[in-house]
Amino acid sequence: QVQLVESGGGLVQPGESLRLSCALSGSIFSLYAMGWYRQAPGKQRELVACFTGGGSGGGSTNYAESVKGRFTISRDNAKNTVYLHMKSLKPEDTAVYFCKGSRIGVLNLDYWGQGTQVTVSS
Repeated sequence: QVQLVESGGGLVQPGESLRLSCALSGSIFSLYAMGWYRQAPGKQRELVACFTGGGSGGGSTNYAESVKGRFTISRDNAKNTVYLHMKSLKPEDTAVYFCKGSRIGVLNLDYWGQGTQVTVSS
């Protein structure tokens, strides 16, 4: 059974950095296009950053306009892990961050992690 487990969330001050991790187990990591989403209180879940494919490099990347230049998504296939490197954090980045794995070549086969809370506050 495929499982995604996020870690690395926490409370930080504006301007600080944080790195989120998401480890996939139960399947072959390179078969998944990985992404990060977030959901703030009272708002819909939104895409933060994602890879468009799997394999060794993950293909190209997409970012939400609000995080371009501040967040970077990366993946380590040897560790079955995708990362979200966040810098210059703002209070509006406060949300629960979710990891998603989309099975390449299979329509609508997605797996989600349980989420990790990121709070940016002074």
